[in-house]
Amino acid sequence: MRILMTADTVGGVWTYALELTRALQPYDVEVLLAVMGPSLNTSQQDDARSLSNLSLFKSNYKLEWMPDCWPDVKRAGEWLLHLENRLQPDLIHLNGYAHANLPWQNPTLVAGHSCVFSWWQAVKGDAPPVEWQRYKTEVQNGLRAADLVVTPSAAMLRALNKHYGPISEARVIHNGRNPEHFKPRQKRSFILSAGRLWDEAKNIRSVAEVASELPWPVLVAGDFQHPDQRIHNSAVAPQCRRLGSLSGSQLRRWYAAASVYALPALYEPFGYTPLEAALSGCALVLGDIESLREIWNDAAVFVDPNDKKALKHELLELIG
Repeated sequence: MRILMTADTVGGVWTYALELTRALQPYDVEVLLAVMGPSLNTSQQDDARSLSNLSLFKSNYKLEWMPDCWPDVKRAGEWLLHLENRLQPDLIHLNGYAHANLPWQNPTLVAGHSCVFSWWQAVKGDAPPVEWQRYKTEVQNGLRAADLVVTPSAAMLRALNKHYGPISEARVIHNGRNPEHFKPRQKRSFILSAGRLWDEAKNIRSVAEVASELPWPVLVAGDFQHPDQRIHNSAVAPQCRRLGSLSGSQLRRWYAAASVYALPALYEPFGYTPLEAALSGCALVLGDIESLREIWNDAAVFVDPNDKKALKHELLELIG
């Protein structure tokens, strides 16, 4: 079987695509991965080359949540239809919404990892500005055209239904990671947080702002640079040790040594980094939001993402 799958290099979608491709190897499934957005870094290229059932097709088209993206989204759609015609896959797996409304020859599955309207509601407490109406229409059309929609949490499925109308064919399938790739080592006295530092939803700033009041150092890993080149240098306070953008293998070593992993997220439809930290034996301090409660239940400490005193208290309790 051959699957034509879309992906981008910005965040969890890349992790998801490669983890799924790896899991499909024993079933003799070939994944034809059409990559859009920013170029692959060296670590991502190495990870892709390690999968014998993966073929990469690269482009630099803007993603559907980027500013001034729609001419690129249209050109990307033409490119994807050309790939389908040339490669003759059995299934189309889209890790985005707008392209589900193309005239595909094969069944289409849409994986709804996140969306602008639910992000905006969670982070800003309001609906997006009027300029995002085109995005909403494109997402609605894509969701209606898809043969099946899959989300990584029931909370994310509820969000899609709320913001874009009812979805007739949908399933919730939690994301996964191979536990063999994450091993606890000798734990050290520090707190780790990781994620896209330019993304307000991760709320890593809150961890940084209590760092000077904790007896353990706080280490932060992630990229400061937004994909459209805006840079948020103020995302992390100087009290933290900044690890920068790390490869998967480098981050696994930090997970293995960290005693506590903190992500008081305002919005996180699933969250790969808490899963990776948990598989590495870290105690979890997470934002008390619907999706993370659903996934972690009684296996994490939850804090109000807007309550820095509560965050500090729970971190001190775990340190103690």
